[in-house]
Amino acid sequence: MIKFIVRRILVMIPQLLLLSLIIFVVAKAMPGDAVTGAFMGNPDVTPERIEEIKEKFGLNDPWYEQYGRWIGKAVQGDLGMSYAHKQKVTSLLAGRVSNTVLLAFFTLVVTYLIAIPLGIIAGRWTDTWADKAIVTYNYFSFATPIFVFALLMLFLFSFVLGWFPSGGSVDIRITEGSWEYVVSKARHLFLPVMSGALLLTYSTIQYLRNDIIDTKLKDFVKTARAKGVPEGKVYTRHILRNSLLPIAAFLGYEITGLIGGSIFIESIFSYPGLGQLFLQSIGTRDFTVVTALVMISGIAVIIGTMLSDIILSIVDPRIRVE
Repeated sequence: MIKFIVRRILVMIPQLLLLSLIIFVVAKAMPGDAVTGAFMGNPDVTPERIEEIKEKFGLNDPWYEQYGRWIGKAVQGDLGMSYAHKQKVTSLLAGRVSNTVLLAFFTLVVTYLIAIPLGIIAGRWTDTWADKAIVTYNYFSFATPIFVFALLMLFLFSFVLGWFPSGGSVDIRITEGSWEYVVSKARHLFLPVMSGALLLTYSTIQYLRNDIIDTKLKDFVKTARAKGVPEGKVYTRHILRNSLLPIAAFLGYEITGLIGGSIFIESIFSYPGLGQLFLQSIGTRDFTVVTALVMISGIAVIIGTMLSDIILSIVDPRIRVE
């Protein structure tokens, strides 16, 4: 296992270098630049002054020279300067990473709390009214666009009923560290988490339901029943243990997907995370921030892939990645 992790980390280094090169070249090929976007619409800043600023920061240099400077600083933890926000990218991301990780974590927890019991019920009691209701819900969650559902949740529970705040991550008037602060955090998280979780359950439910149905027909399950093993133990020890393997295998991908794919949720609920910052940075041509965010997503995907392999080998001792 240790050899596998070390080997994956070594393979990850050239992957990240190639990814960073592609991202940097594509960002530079896009029209506009961060300095022009930052001073756009400001009559006090002349085009000559903008050119002076670009020259000062080396934005007129060839792309390979800019890439060399950027990657050299990146390996030292310096991701450059955000011209739109007038601060270092690392400082800008520090205040938002925790919000996105918190949102992704609770969305994943709620998704599994909903999906795993429903998948087990639908797979164990196939073709019953409960299974048909769960399958109907699954079709609904699969077919509904997340931005439409999030807007409906926001309209109903925030604007109509007024139960939850319409934006932000916490009430700024509350002292950090107090119980009221925790409650405020939870209230601001509730709608984004539920909007994401209720629509992300379909894949887990479908995988689990189908796998339970297939496993029920396997010979080792029939043998266990023939030996007189109680039905409850047949499901817990034989069927569920094997059926949960695909869920465990996809856990790493789920985590990284949530961290990198929360753009719509964060934008609709004005949640100050990485997804909202990504859209803002594209609008202002702040490519230093865009490049850093895409790199973070790429790193998360690579780490998530490795995490999925490790979890799968732990859950099923028959599968060992050497």
